[in-house]
Amino acid sequence: MRINKTTAIVAAFLAGIIASPVIQHAVSEARADAPALSPAILDLLAIKHDDLPKTSNPELNARTLVSTDHATVGIQSGNIAKHIHPQTDELQYIIEGSGSMWLGNERKDFKPGSLIVIPKGTAHAGSIVSNGPVKAIAIKIPPQGKGDIVFVD
Repeated sequence: MRINKTTAIVAAFLAGIIASPVIQHAVSEARADAPALSPAILDLLAIKHDDLPKTSNPELNARTLVSTDHATVGIQSGNIAKHIHPQTDELQYIIEGSGSMWLGNERKDFKPGSLIVIPKGTAHAGSIVSNGPVKAIAIKIPPQGKGDIVFVD
């Protein structure tokens, strides 16, 4: 039996309708640990290092505050070894602490109020803290995938 174009188009349309909720559910399940975007006022200065969940890096605690399909906003406190994100641009706004860090091949000083712009592929971190702990808002564009971190010397 030969299927005409109209039948094929209708079948593809119906398959899309059936698959769409399944795909949307899978995506929402993958992001279930991130808070939904909703109106809020967060007192980031009140959040202390020990209030944040521990990460796989023993010196860094962090929490995602906002997650969308296009970016995440989180708060992090502590330090992490020098690394790059091949797929993700990162902005860090220092809200507490001061010191210096690797940014590319140079050590750069930072203090509260500093905005650190880290294009994807740029080595960063390895902070030397002069006044701490260092706490920052971290914005990742697009959201950082699980494998999007490469540690460098």
